[in-house]
Amino acid sequence: MKSGSPLGGTWGLTAVMVVIVSWILYRYLAPKSWKEWTRAGLIQAFIIALYAEMYGFPLTIYLLTGWLGISIPWLHQSGHLWAALFGWGDLGAMVEMLVGYTVVFFGISLLIEGWREVYRATQKKELATDGLYAVVRHPQYTGIFLAIFGQLIHWPTIPTLVLFPLIVWAYARLAKKEERAMLAQHGAAYAEYRRQVPMFFPRRGEWRRLLNPGSSENDHP
Repeated sequence: MKSGSPLGGTWGLTAVMVVIVSWILYRYLAPKSWKEWTRAGLIQAFIIALYAEMYGFPLTIYLLTGWLGISIPWLHQSGHLWAALFGWGDLGAMVEMLVGYTVVFFGISLLIEGWREVYRATQKKELATDGLYAVVRHPQYTGIFLAIFGQLIHWPTIPTLVLFPLIVWAYARLAKKEERAMLAQHGAAYAEYRRQVPMFFPRRGEWRRLLNPGSSENDHP
């Protein structure tokens, strides 16, 4: 690691970012049982690990420079992990950051809009099958996966790389459990909906419908 990299980091900013992102998580993905709290805890661990390295102590970069002898400056001193590893330079670092954050904000928007659609359907005592739910059966979880993946594009760390598949596995199990409950509650109507709509990711050519969910209401059979 280059000399002058802050080993102490900016822990106050770390705490602020953890609080802000955690508020978004629990505001739009409120756990209802201890098992759901466990899954949310995995995301919480991801958030803490991410920002602890981003603004606190850069553990992953420290290990890479120490074990592999790769010269990678701390990101907030103009260091970007992928750009440093592959020699992309400053332009590549900027592209890496923009692509990562684009995926992150797209994922967050799916999480929030999915929550709103479920809320509206619940108020009407209906099954949510329009908008985003006409494209995928679990848009909120798709949003979580994309937001986390976007962070890995922008700022991969050893802890977050380990946590990512665990989070996907945990929420895939939760989605299957929720679907069994929906089948018991709605019967054939939900079975038909499940047959027509993919679980997490749209069919080929339907990604544009996630960008414009309003069009899905008229297109959905």
